[in-house]
Amino acid sequence: MPNLQLPLSGDVTQTINPWTWFMRAVGNQFGLININLGKTSNPELEERILNEVGTYGRQLGQIGDALAVLLAHVRIDELSADELRAIRAFQYQHAEIERLKIRHHAERQN
Repeated sequence: MPNLQLPLSGDVTQTINPWTWFMRAVGNQFGLININLGKTSNPELEERILNEVGTYGRQLGQIGDALAVLLAHVRIDELSADELRAIRAFQYQHAEIERLKIRHHAERQN
């Protein structure tokens, strides 16, 4: 029997994946899990800052680095227990971030 194909009915290869349809982008949603970074009064400016200046992580990292420099020059022995606890918590977190950065760079070198 001859193979009969009507116009526009040639071989078609198409992946049919219902999960893709379900997860398809809706607005800014690109998947099942999304992170909402909050509302901003100027999303275009926010996006430009993130693209041209630095990510939130980079911005926070530089703030942390600057704060660590300032704390090195402050007399913390005059702080209250709660204030000292806040400083120690920051110092611990900053040191852990630095440790993870060093470890990450070392792993990338290998």
